[in-house]
Amino acid sequence: MAHTVLIAPDSFKGTIGAAAAAEALAVGWTRERPDDPVRLMPMADGGEGTVDAFAAAVPAARRIPVTVSGPEGTPVEASWVLLPPTPDAPDGTAVVELANTSGIELLGTPPRLRPFDAHTRGFGEAIAAALDHGVSRLVLGIGSSSSTDGGAGMLIALGARFTDAEGRAIADGARGLARVAAADLSELAPLPPGGVTVLSDVTNPLLGRRGAAAVFGPQKGAGVDDVPVLDAALARLATLLEADTDAAGAGAAGGTGFGLLAWGARLVPGSAAVAELVGLHAAVAAASVVVTGEGSYDGQSAAGKVPAHVGAVAASAGVPVGLVAGRIAADADASGFAATASLTDLAGSGEAAMADAARWLVEAGAQLARAFGAR
Repeated sequence: MAHTVLIAPDSFKGTIGAAAAAEALAVGWTRERPDDPVRLMPMADGGEGTVDAFAAAVPAARRIPVTVSGPEGTPVEASWVLLPPTPDAPDGTAVVELANTSGIELLGTPPRLRPFDAHTRGFGEAIAAALDHGVSRLVLGIGSSSSTDGGAGMLIALGARFTDAEGRAIADGARGLARVAAADLSELAPLPPGGVTVLSDVTNPLLGRRGAAAVFGPQKGAGVDDVPVLDAALARLATLLEADTDAAGAGAAGGTGFGLLAWGARLVPGSAAVAELVGLHAAVAAASVVVTGEGSYDGQSAAGKVPAHVGAVAASAGVPVGLVAGRIAADADASGFAATASLTDLAGSGEAAMADAARWLVEAGAQLARAFGAR
């Protein structure tokens, strides 16, 4: 009996994007079961690959190129996606991603980490380009940040002005925040008519031991002695902007969540919002098997990550789900999945899996096809 298959993975961070991962899984599946109809719906939670996921999953979505100032101050060729008009967004919705404009991946491999100088100016420039296009609504993905600037660079690109005690414009990044004394938001771009929805997979506040500097600063190159300096810089910014520093997600993307709250945006769990926008529920209802996945499925994956959300949607529809992951950690509860495949197990090691993720995703798709074919 043929299966109708929906393949809806997240990106496998640092190795392969969601769209390419879905294609590789489909190749493996159809190699084993060529008569099964397969639909690809790459997913995202607001981080790397969010723009690609929307471009691949939404019919008539249009990618718009844009050149922005990258996190090192050099030009970066990026893009945002224009979604077709809907009744609540008659002039279309723009999907803009921090990862491809100001993300840590843009700093090279291994990354040239700049804990005090990386910034979000390019992200703001891409948002400004989408606003200039005349869209009705913005959807912003803020994962994979390279900076801890509280979103100040983004707000500057949108018309805000931050100055030091002498009235001079502050430097980019957290270095500038350490001297900020005043904020002028009188020229800040207004929100589009349909508002701004921000996709985030973290709930951290802006400040303190669970804040942006303490939790995420070390990933961006901050040493032990740097963290309190960064936290104090963010606290200076917080005295100048009207937003709740304790709001869930205010600390996301080096405090960019806080900057967006100050602009008037709404922060939501990324995977659920993406699922709604791309029509995941209807696609699951039309399938007899769903395949999802991510780079590392571990004890944190149940907290709003893509595989957990896709699995929950499928469970509510009574559709069995297969999980593919680069690795499945010992602390992970994968009992809700009808079948699993680990790229690490297939390749023999994590290093081998990461070196050729597409090859092992093909093998994982074939493995799941055999598993479900026997059901």
